[in-house]
Amino acid sequence: MEKEKKGDTLIIKLVLGVIVGIIIGLVSNEQVISVILPIKFFLGELIFFVVPFIIIGFIAPAITQLKANASKMLLTMLGLSYLSSVGAAFFSATAGYILIPKLNIISDVEGLKTLPDILFKVQIPPAISVMGALVLALLMGLAVVWTNSKRTEELLNEFNNIMLMIVNKIIIPILPIFIATTFATLAYEGSITKQLPVFLKVIIIVLIGHYIWIAILYTIAGIISGKNPWSLLKHYGPAYMTAVGTMSSAATLPVSLKCVKKSGVLDEEITNFAIPLGATTHLCGSVLTETFFVMVVSKILYGGVPPVGTMILFIVLLGIFAVGAPGVPGGTVLASLGLIISVLGFDETGTALMITIFALQDSFGTACNITGDGALALILNGIFKKKQTN
Repeated sequence: MEKEKKGDTLIIKLVLGVIVGIIIGLVSNEQVISVILPIKFFLGELIFFVVPFIIIGFIAPAITQLKANASKMLLTMLGLSYLSSVGAAFFSATAGYILIPKLNIISDVEGLKTLPDILFKVQIPPAISVMGALVLALLMGLAVVWTNSKRTEELLNEFNNIMLMIVNKIIIPILPIFIATTFATLAYEGSITKQLPVFLKVIIIVLIGHYIWIAILYTIAGIISGKNPWSLLKHYGPAYMTAVGTMSSAATLPVSLKCVKKSGVLDEEITNFAIPLGATTHLCGSVLTETFFVMVVSKILYGGVPPVGTMILFIVLLGIFAVGAPGVPGGTVLASLGLIISVLGFDETGTALMITIFALQDSFGTACNITGDGALALILNGIFKKKQTN
């Protein structure tokens, strides 16, 4: 329940940050914006400094946890989670390349106010690059599994707890202020009022994308398992609504298990294994949302969608991260921002927009993730139960 409340209060604070920021930006003069800009710069620097350590603290311990259960079923589930997330991202990117040029996104700066120069900059150079942190986390996690080093594993788990504390006690509380300062500058420039209709259209497009991807997953699951996927999907209503309300996979998990067991479609051992694991490894809805939104934000702020090669690299890495990502409020967004900064080259304004959009869409992304878990469990049921009967 505590996590639920944290998620609820975070979204309220972020929405308030957006509203307050826009109001301040619309009524501010150049002197007020001159005071806001150094605050925005410092908070951005602080968040970017912490991001590489979040990646190491989350991903390396997640890899070390796999060794105890390194069975065929686990590897299959991880593979399915990765393929689903990457498939959703490629589906989203393809839709982005087709639809974004038709959304009439104005990326030029005609008629916008220019921001004053920043009075002073408190720079915090990152201790390690984001990509360096990602590679280090993967290598360190794998090395601990291979060497069976208990002491290092305990150390990584301690580091994970430390980073969770930094996220919860420092990063999450400053996020609404960072968002407010960013939206104040955007509103002062005048770009927010011009782009609002576009964001509403994009949110609707992403929601439709969620439903299409869920339909694709359940169709594949039906073919592989030889069972009617609707007999499972029709029971997912309560879990979907719980996920929308809580924005938390962990809070939704008991409801998901209840829904799946009520359907009677899956074997109990598959249900008890795949549904909890899917809640932490399968983020198809979040990945689909993020992929489409990075393309939209790139078009708005930088004049064009990222090149195909860049998007492919981003999607492949995002899929790896999604499998090992923890279900911590704010953690997923911050750690995936590392890829947005390093691969796509977003600045503070771009990353702040992504934090906000991701947070506002997080409830529906979580609902898509949770509902998709049922399809993966059905596929798993088909693969392993068919083997047993053969």
